[in-house]
Amino acid sequence: MVKPTLLVLAAGMGSRYGSLKQMDGVGPNGEAIIDYSIYDAIRAGFGKVVFVIRHSFAKEFAEMFNRERFGGRIEVEYVYQELDCLPEGFSVPEGRQKPWGTNHAVMMAAGVIREPFAVVNADDFYGREGFEVIGRYLASLEGSRNEYCMVGYEVSKTLSENGTVSRGVCEVDSEGCLAGMVERTKIERVDGTIVFHEGGEDTPLAENTPVSMNLFGFTPDYFEYSDSYFRQFLMENGADIKAEFYIPLMVNKLIGDSTARMRVLNTASQWFGVTYKEDRPQLVSKIEALIADGVYPRNLWK
Repeated sequence: MVKPTLLVLAAGMGSRYGSLKQMDGVGPNGEAIIDYSIYDAIRAGFGKVVFVIRHSFAKEFAEMFNRERFGGRIEVEYVYQELDCLPEGFSVPEGRQKPWGTNHAVMMAAGVIREPFAVVNADDFYGREGFEVIGRYLASLEGSRNEYCMVGYEVSKTLSENGTVSRGVCEVDSEGCLAGMVERTKIERVDGTIVFHEGGEDTPLAENTPVSMNLFGFTPDYFEYSDSYFRQFLMENGADIKAEFYIPLMVNKLIGDSTARMRVLNTASQWFGVTYKEDRPQLVSKIEALIADGVYPRNLWK
């Protein structure tokens, strides 16, 4: 059975942390969120991790996150997302400073991934079960095309106590596949009810509404579609210095065209992240609780 690959989107880490050596340690021995994702991926049967990074912090990153750090238990590769990584015939518009978004980052791995793969953000804590369910599904897709998946988190398990959050709210069809995904930028709990704010109105969301936290699974044909649609995206949006080629944009395109199906894999796992600086203490305490429950060892890599 094929071992899937984990693609970690980490190209934005340098700008967020200034220096990788100052990256937040949330575990008891300075482990970063990314360490827990790799640990969970290894347990779930992933055979390789590919990090999407920037050349500006490549040396620091490779010193921290390498095969030796993970005890040789998983293969490690690096690819690079830069502003000028564009198809022939396109150029960077004057004034643009950032690369072209999450799906652009995924495209950077086209040359090193030949097997089904999962995509995660470097700074989101997805939980053991999330990796288990997507790992099993991807392992069954060897040789398949146009059969993708995502882990749908219950919106109630993804909120912050310190302000609103943005989530991709998913519509799931009768076969358990994604029918569409809409980004809602201001979700929070108000007087006990989860709502999103839009157009001056509050619209309620059920506690178990599935949302995307960018834990997607693809087969390698996804790279072909992304390359083709990125060219169209640039023709239409290339002059906009803030336009971004997001994964949900590409996914909605493929689903809307009936090119691919995306199975929504449900999990009751709690997602953790640091949307606000005030979220960090809660994340640290949650990891301590998971260690106390035996989900993770206290010293992750020893």
